[in-house]
Amino acid sequence: MKRKIHCVFPQEIIHEPLLYRIGQEFEIVPNVRGAAISDELGEMDLELEGEEAEIARVIAYLEERGVEVREADS
Repeated sequence: MKRKIHCVFPQEIIHEPLLYRIGQEFEIVPNVRGAAISDELGEMDLELEGEEAEIARVIAYLEERGVEVREADS
C-alpha cells in the first residue's frame, strides 16, 4: 500500500535525521515527493509504501516527535 502525507516539522527538530530513522527502524519505503526547509520550519510531502499498520506506526512516531501530519493532496 502507498499513502501520501504532508509533514510540518517544528524548528527544534529540523536537523534530526527522522527520514533516516524511518527507513532504518520501520518496514517502510519513504519517498520524498516535495520539500521546503528553512532554519525556522520544514515541510515535506512523503509517500510511504508498506503495510497499513506499519504506516500508522510511522505516523504515530512522527507525531510523537512533534511533527504535524496530514493526508497530502493527490
